[in-house]
Amino acid sequence: MNTNILRITFAAIFIFTMPQLGAMNWPTRDAALIRNFGWNNMGSPVLGMVFSGGTEVLAAEAGEIIFSRRPGDTASRLPSPLGLWTAVDHGDGLISIYSRYREHIHVELAHGEEIRRSTHIERQEPVAISGISGWSNRTGFYFMLFDRRERRWINPAMLITPVHNTQPFQILGIHLVNAQGTQLSGAQLLNLTQGRYRITVATTDNIDRAANNFLAPSRIIGSINGIEVGTLNLESIFARDGILMMQRNGLVPTQQIYSPFPAFEVADVFLSRGRASLEIIVQDMAGNTRRALTQMIIN
Repeated sequence: MNTNILRITFAAIFIFTMPQLGAMNWPTRDAALIRNFGWNNMGSPVLGMVFSGGTEVLAAEAGEIIFSRRPGDTASRLPSPLGLWTAVDHGDGLISIYSRYREHIHVELAHGEEIRRSTHIERQEPVAISGISGWSNRTGFYFMLFDRRERRWINPAMLITPVHNTQPFQILGIHLVNAQGTQLSGAQLLNLTQGRYRITVATTDNIDRAANNFLAPSRIIGSINGIEVGTLNLESIFARDGILMMQRNGLVPTQQIYSPFPAFEVADVFLSRGRASLEIIVQDMAGNTRRALTQMIIN
């Protein structure tokens, strides 16, 4: 399928299934984005944006605070890795979640007691103070978007202006893994045995090497001899019966996609005898594209 047609198709699917909401603001004025949605975190996907440093955590959009976990609160059913966290309902099933911060701000009190957990908050109004709680090891916070209607985590970059960046992603490695689990790359791809292979791609957008800021792409496309064999879409992660799933020519468990850490599994193909040209295309939300072409001989 033509890449431009593919991009338009994904955009149309998103527009018609996404809650109707205008563009959101960044949830911070001064914190640095160090991990984004879809990053391979030791074999598991990051479900939002991880920020480092900063002062205030800001509401990305106006809404109603429907829950806020405070120090010493044991009533939360969400896992403790989130630490202190606040959920804001924006309507149409869309919820923003702010977590792993140090101190909550937006709570109305009466005689030292919290009088309600659901209260209106304005766009860009402070929610919390950036800090450390839950499974965090540096000052910052964790921002996520969840669509309750579709039961999916949404890449915030779909609603928030992406980081300004004109540099395409780096493709760090392209590997084929055979049925025996052997990982092949480089010169090994010039002489393959006919059979089934998993295609894995390691890629990153290093926007600030000094700050250890590495980002995941929005899409990875794999083609063999001009025919698309796998398109990994990192725009949504679905929750289905307790299992996280991603779109890759259909829903595939994230455990399978992220198992070749730090790479992503892009396709599972059968290679027949003959010559084959493997093309990998990596795209980000800003529209930057990187291509890599590998020639193979299959015996």
